[in-house]
Amino acid sequence: MSDWGSVPVTGSTTLPPDPGVMKAIGLNHALPTAIADLVDNSVDAGATTVLVRFVRDDARLLGVYVVDDGRGMDESTLDRAMTVGSRRDYDSTALGHFGIGLKAASLGQAAGVTVISRADGPAVGRRWTMQKAADSFECEIVSAEFATATMDTAWGPLTTQRGTVVRWDGVKEFPGARNAKVVERYLETTLTGLRQHLGLVFHRLLEERRFSLLVDIHDVAVSESGPPFLVDPIDPFAYVRSGHPAYPCTLTAELDGAGVELRCHIWPGRSQLPGFHLSGTPERHQGFFFYRRGRLLQDGGWNAVTHPEKHLQLARVAVDIDDHPAAFTMNPEKTRVETASAFAQAVDEASGPGGENFADYLRDAEGAYRDSRKRSRSRPRVVPPGRGFAPALRRAIGRELEYLAGEEPIEILWGDFKDDSFFDVDREARTVWVNKRYRAAVLGGRGGSLNDAPVVKALLYLLVEDLFRGAYLGAKDRDNVELWRSVLTAAAKEETG
Repeated sequence: MSDWGSVPVTGSTTLPPDPGVMKAIGLNHALPTAIADLVDNSVDAGATTVLVRFVRDDARLLGVYVVDDGRGMDESTLDRAMTVGSRRDYDSTALGHFGIGLKAASLGQAAGVTVISRADGPAVGRRWTMQKAADSFECEIVSAEFATATMDTAWGPLTTQRGTVVRWDGVKEFPGARNAKVVERYLETTLTGLRQHLGLVFHRLLEERRFSLLVDIHDVAVSESGPPFLVDPIDPFAYVRSGHPAYPCTLTAELDGAGVELRCHIWPGRSQLPGFHLSGTPERHQGFFFYRRGRLLQDGGWNAVTHPEKHLQLARVAVDIDDHPAAFTMNPEKTRVETASAFAQAVDEASGPGGENFADYLRDAEGAYRDSRKRSRSRPRVVPPGRGFAPALRRAIGRELEYLAGEEPIEILWGDFKDDSFFDVDREARTVWVNKRYRAAVLGGRGGSLNDAPVVKALLYLLVEDLFRGAYLGAKDRDNVELWRSVLTAAAKEETG
């Protein structure tokens, strides 16, 4: 073999991609991440309101809309937006980056995507179907009449004199059976998860009131939409008090000649706030939270700086990567960030204003976790809650307290009383009875159910749970019951006027 050298060439040839590549794009998206990618486009278009609408026909799901009141697009702009791999110049605040988000997010989830938009001129529309896209890159032109009618549709809280409508047909994960109960369960689970994901990803932008984000369900069988659900921001750093008095603390890492700020936080142990639990497993969300232009890209993970450990689950570090494009690369789905090879060492060498470093931070986070476990082990074991407690309330109690083995659970139920007492304790029936005459006042006009009034029931449980331990009530226990009953009855009477 000859010595290593340059490779001689005699010319070049153009090799366009096979259209079959369309079948591979977007496969790493899940439904929430795909919809978040569409919301990025709406934010970049200056939308003040974005609506995500699921469409059903009674017992069958038909599709999804993402609608915004942004600037809209004319025909040439829409053609560029629908071109696979089309790049454009993004301004310094844009959430878009790769030029494939709309197509990848949509065709990874649905058999067809239709985009209809209106700027200052007539409404225009284009439609990709996976079949035609994979055969020939053939994008269909939507009729002007249908495009206009779509933009003129009553979209609830939105006015779409200008704006964009994205429609998905043949959504892959929709249940195939025509079963109303299956559809209801799917919608309940999916919409809850979607709102949580969107609330987390866009929490900074929602808190800044850059735009409003809504989710609703439209039933074509009755031509009606349900009330829209507002997506609330879920801040992964919104603890009431820090888990360690020295935090939050900012460490500065030197990377490629520039300072990268690491805003280190320690959550309080065993927090019940939604910003801590996120997907229900706080341990999975330890580590780095990377942001780009206010949008969350990664919600945990140590990026080879250290290993995830149970005792580090209170540690979260916020990092804005806007000013460091060479050191951080996000994946096309905008769910993970790849860090430069020098990142781990830069973090190890990072320091704070008082000389503190990242190793100190990890030790403090571990110490806060171990202290929280010591406090929980010092708590007494309790009788478990039973009927009358909402599942989320039972789970919260179970996370905080250990149950006594072999004990029948306590129930808290509404009942008819001969007098005006607010509550009574029935040890034999393992039940705390609450007087029905105060139910309307306690619920404040909300509908009643077996698991209603969770705040009142939680307080009663914490107050009287220890009365159900042991063989009998002592004199002090009976006196306490009379005291609590007297005070709470007076408060309930005052509440009812």
